[in-house]
Amino acid sequence: MAWNVFKFCTALRGLGSIMILLVLGVVAVTYYALVLTNYGPALYAGGLDSVTAFAILLIFHCLLVMLLWSYFSVVFTDPGGVPPNWRPVVDEERGDTVPLTGSEYGGTPDPDPSNTRIRYCRKCNHPKPPRCHHCSVCGRCILKMDHHCVWVVNCVGALNYKYFLLFLFYTFLETSLVTLSLLPHFVAFFSDGEIPGTPGTLATTFLAFVLNLAFALSVLGFLIMHMSLVAANTTTIEAYEKKTTPKWRYDLGRRKNFEQVFGTDKRYWFIPAYSDEDLRKMPALQGLEYPSKPDLDGQEF
Repeated sequence: MAWNVFKFCTALRGLGSIMILLVLGVVAVTYYALVLTNYGPALYAGGLDSVTAFAILLIFHCLLVMLLWSYFSVVFTDPGGVPPNWRPVVDEERGDTVPLTGSEYGGTPDPDPSNTRIRYCRKCNHPKPPRCHHCSVCGRCILKMDHHCVWVVNCVGALNYKYFLLFLFYTFLETSLVTLSLLPHFVAFFSDGEIPGTPGTLATTFLAFVLNLAFALSVLGFLIMHMSLVAANTTTIEAYEKKTTPKWRYDLGRRKNFEQVFGTDKRYWFIPAYSDEDLRKMPALQGLEYPSKPDLDGQEF
């Protein structure tokens, strides 16, 4: 029998403030090492060193703002829950709704005999919209749930998935910049020459380099994985559950799949927000309705 990774859900909930403090701690160590210890003082050195330091600090602060903006957008944005008394829209021409009956999900049978094909959550005992899954940590159903992330102390779902991807993106850029910027100082640790600075500042620089290198490599893997999921218009959970399905009903092509996460307005692609027009015209951004291929409408995993 497979081990339930959410067996210790209470403990995972308790990690919330700790993980936020850990993220802010890494940011603080990095800021101290890069800005206050190394490149901040280099601004007054004059010549090419000052220009290089200014360029690095400018890019670093811009990325830092976007990273923190994206991070706290994921933390404080509700991923999307099932609205009270939600019922699926019946296809009047076909006379059905969403595939899979309530009995298949262990839920309470639908009292309306005309709606015999509705998904139910066996834990919430309520109807489930398409692509909705129950989170054992949050204790509720999440719209287009991807996974529960302890780093952001929140579920990643329909309403904050874009913000999560931007957090990964800016984290990778930020940590890569810091790693490359501190690389000469890290190499200097293994040289025979005398290194300027106190033991404390040297240790902080060493620690910041190692942390940012580790985060850059790990986040790159996650970023590649999630961009492949976006390209196929699927989630981590769906990718696992549909691994034996040759065709995916929600795969509408890479561009349309991308727009269902990031919107159609290019001005908003790289910031954790959506345009009002996209929110009005794209039901997928609300997490309840998703366009699909007509010939695969009956498909479900």
